[in-house]
Amino acid sequence: MISLTDSQKIGMGLTGFGVFFLFFGMILFFDKALLAIGNILFVAGLSFVIGLERTFRFFFQRHKMKATGFFLGGVFVVLIGWPIVGVVLEVYGFFLLFRGFFPVAVGFIRRVPILGSLLNLPGISGVSQSHFSQKILQILLND
Repeated sequence: MISLTDSQKIGMGLTGFGVFFLFFGMILFFDKALLAIGNILFVAGLSFVIGLERTFRFFFQRHKMKATGFFLGGVFVVLIGWPIVGVVLEVYGFFLLFRGFFPVAVGFIRRVPILGSLLNLPGISGVSQSHFSQKILQILLND
């Protein structure tokens, strides 16, 4: 079992609420207030979980500046009142920021009992392992 400090537990809660508010804001036709609250809680929660210094190091690496610009620019655009444009910018920035993590996540999900068996179904397995899907991700996330 992983031991978490109190600040990491608070961060997990803030991140969870942030994701909930973001999801709920999108379900309610891109409600500006819910998306703004979700963005603030998500970024604050991430800072609590991994620490303030590591958060800044993650976002402001030289090769991730474009991704950070899109993600934080999307947060800013949502805060000023254009939720659909802001969410599109955030999602693009999110994919650019975490693109190295996606293969690791798929590999981890393959080891989870129920989800792994779903990913190994004939139609889904071909898509998740195919050269075509990797090419699409490369095109979408190309710098």
